[in-house]
Amino acid sequence: MKQIQILFLALILVACGTAAPTQAPPEPSQTPVVIVETVVEKVLETVVVTVIPTQVPTEVPSATPLPLPTPTAVPPTQAVAEATQPPAPTVAAAADTSGGLIPVDNAFGAGWFVDLTRSRNDFALRCQLSREITFSVKPIDPNITQVDFYYRIQDRSTGAVFDWQNAGRMISGANGSFTIVFSGDDVNTNFRKPNAWFDYQFIGSSQSGVVGRSEKIEQQVTYTFDCP
Repeated sequence: MKQIQILFLALILVACGTAAPTQAPPEPSQTPVVIVETVVEKVLETVVVTVIPTQVPTEVPSATPLPLPTPTAVPPTQAVAEATQPPAPTVAAAADTSGGLIPVDNAFGAGWFVDLTRSRNDFALRCQLSREITFSVKPIDPNITQVDFYYRIQDRSTGAVFDWQNAGRMISGANGSFTIVFSGDDVNTNFRKPNAWFDYQFIGSSQSGVVGRSEKIEQQVTYTFDCP
């Protein structure tokens, strides 16, 4: 046992003696190398790059404006038609306080009558100053030998319109005209209203029947119970 230990020791010593010597590190250079660290300021600077877009964005309005209405031109044919239309019958003027007759537009004669007149624009049931009203008309057609006077009442308060009533024949005159004097109490008792329109119409006849009618003359004469 002892011999084995001596032999192992001898082997170790032999190995140590034959090992190549370790090469010494090179000696440092006598001239020192100075490393200068250059700080480049440009690296530390912040480069600001302005990007110019090639296309300007379109601003979108918040609401789309409504288109303005386009004025409509009146067609020439329509303008000519309106210009050639006959004028509408005009409303009679206010009551003539001088006692003269109030003329009514001949257009209300409907081609059958002319010289339509009346003595006033209002009359009443119980007013002595305006109790009567006189109507006059002249036929154009010589076949008209008789003229009947028709009337109706429109209640101005309620809007009710009553049936037409025949007030009888008008009296013929020397100049070919026909006249009737109508009184406030000549209105049918069933149709008397304290505030009403008195509408009227002339109907011309011959011995064989009706020849022609005037237009209905409406809302030109007022009828009341007491003085207007």
